[in-house]
Amino acid sequence: MGKAQKKKEMRRHNPVRVPDSHLPKGLDAASKTSSKKDAVLPIIQKLEGGEAQDRTWACSAVSNLIQNDPSTRRLLQGKNIVGILISKLSDSVDEVVVEAAGALRNLCIDAGYDVCAEMFNKNIISPLKDLIPKISSALDKLVTSPTSAPENTTELVFNLAENVITILWCLSETSNKALNAINELHLAPFLMAFLENRAKLSSRTTAAAAQCLYVLTDDNFPVIADVRSNSSFTSCLVSIATTSEAISGDDVAKLKEGKEMAEARGISLRILCAGILRNISPIPAPSAASSVDIDRSVVLPLLLPVLSSVSLVDASARVSHLVSTQSEDIGTEKLSIKNAPKSDHRTPAEIELDFIETKLRNIQLSLEILTGVCATLPDPDFAKDASDDTNDDEEEDDDAMDADEGDDGDETLDAPIDAETDTTPAVPDSNTALLPSILPPLLTLIQPTPLSFPPLPSTSAAPLEEQPKTHAPTTSALASVHISALECLNNIFLSLGVAGRAGKGGGTNANLEVAKDVDAGKRVWDGVWAALALVGLEGVGVAGQERRKEMWEIAVGVLWGVGGIWKGSIVPNEEQVKVLIQLCDSTSEGQLRVKAIGALECLAQHQPSIEANKVISTYFLSIISTPLASSSTSPEPIIQAASALIDIYSDENSPYDVNFRQGGFFQALSTALPNVKKAVKSIDRKKEGGRLLRGHGEEVLDNLRGFIKYRSNLKF
Repeated sequence: MGKAQKKKEMRRHNPVRVPDSHLPKGLDAASKTSSKKDAVLPIIQKLEGGEAQDRTWACSAVSNLIQNDPSTRRLLQGKNIVGILISKLSDSVDEVVVEAAGALRNLCIDAGYDVCAEMFNKNIISPLKDLIPKISSALDKLVTSPTSAPENTTELVFNLAENVITILWCLSETSNKALNAINELHLAPFLMAFLENRAKLSSRTTAAAAQCLYVLTDDNFPVIADVRSNSSFTSCLVSIATTSEAISGDDVAKLKEGKEMAEARGISLRILCAGILRNISPIPAPSAASSVDIDRSVVLPLLLPVLSSVSLVDASARVSHLVSTQSEDIGTEKLSIKNAPKSDHRTPAEIELDFIETKLRNIQLSLEILTGVCATLPDPDFAKDASDDTNDDEEEDDDAMDADEGDDGDETLDAPIDAETDTTPAVPDSNTALLPSILPPLLTLIQPTPLSFPPLPSTSAAPLEEQPKTHAPTTSALASVHISALECLNNIFLSLGVAGRAGKGGGTNANLEVAKDVDAGKRVWDGVWAALALVGLEGVGVAGQERRKEMWEIAVGVLWGVGGIWKGSIVPNEEQVKVLIQLCDSTSEGQLRVKAIGALECLAQHQPSIEANKVISTYFLSIISTPLASSSTSPEPIIQAASALIDIYSDENSPYDVNFRQGGFFQALSTALPNVKKAVKSIDRKKEGGRLLRGHGEEVLDNLRGFIKYRSNLKF
């Protein structure tokens, strides 16, 4: 049950993107499902045309065609649209360059990793590198003498800058190779220039620069060092994050989209700057920001109010209304060279939908940053294990090394399951002070709405008038909010659990006081189950419903964390026990099975619930008795189940110990001991995390031997 944290090898992709990985692959499938396939060839022909107006129109048409339309986008990809658009970044006409960059930007957003990788492989970095100094020079002129530049030129520069920056942002999350190439561009001064001159620049462009810098400072030391090294950069970031101000002098955008959208974008910018500050912390002297407590003074005061700024239920209802009443989009057949739409052409309904999505993304981004704040404590196993690395590496005998590891106690399987360390600075006064203000909104934000997930196959078979109105971008945003809120809860209760264990046996511990508020634990437990009831198990494992599965994976970890803190206080519900067992049986993923076993273990230790204890313990015995080779499981669940049985029956005077004595559990454990040993020995310590897991497994195996011996000596 590791803390939710960002991982270099699995970098978070553009959150605006609507996933379509579940859709059928191949050009034949795309051709059959695209309603705009007849427009593809004319657009390709005009892209290669000699008239600049044709090329401009064609680039703009690409942007319109691919919007939430993966079938048409894949048809265009089959015609090498990526390579053609990259070549247009070097076009002699500025309008073509801007529209080509806009089309590539939208491809990045809509198509995800695969297209971004294709762009990188087709050397998009070279034309982007050439465009950056041109953009900087044009922006410098706009900042120093804004009245001298024609309005059309100003808008072109802003649009080009936004498009180029967004492409770089998406590329940086594609692969380490792409990230390293972008690091070599040293973009920090270029991006910070937009933030420092935000009052004179487009709000959209400034926001894109902040988003790109936020991603580039995510566990990426070269850019972190560049930002840290300039005290004016850090001072600017603190100023933006802590000051309510007009986000820019972008009066045109404010008139087009309204004051509310401008304010929402202003909040987005402040959130992003707070995230950047957290990414680059600690900030070194002599920067004035070095003395600022980023979490207490910047992050929490800004982000906590955002969590309650939108009712997800109301937002979902409003989106459904807008989708059902808005007029149809302008079809490709209505497009003409004479009346070519801009890439950002939108109806009033689309503008309001964008506004709602922006507010939802603000919540999601706030939760993403708060996930790091909630991970306030490192796991003790990590620090100990790091100090033992040198001695362990010197051991040559496999079994000797295994026996030397695993001295951390049999209380948790956290470290072996998630081998990454969280080095996030601790929030002052521990996260117990955070609980009263953050728990209520988090429990609200995890509750799904009718638009939170794509319709299930059974729903899509209903009559057309009964099918729910869908809006993919809103669905993507809502699901991200729910999952990010669950990740916050996961880190809170994992941290409290670790702190509680660390506080045992010496002095007082504020986190242990939390366990005394049993009603709070029950509220969280019931809130998570209420959310899972709305998610349902029907969609888990179904193509296109990956977010439902992710909800279950994280939520079960939260249940384990809550159950661990309020162990013995959560009354096991028969239906919930059945669901957890069903979930554990229906997946071969070791991580999810371990979480389910952990949650069940906590329920089994409710003293009066003798029957529930029997059901759960019998199930655990079946897990540790099943040979690893004959099951589709990994060794982690066997180790976790063995550890759980030891904890459950560590007190022979507990009311439910009658199950152990009368159910033949002693004999079952003795018989299963060789199977547990085989599971432990099957762990390859050379694999990532294998050494930690192997050491923990050896520890559980030793404890199981000692437990069996101890129980054999008891007289009843």
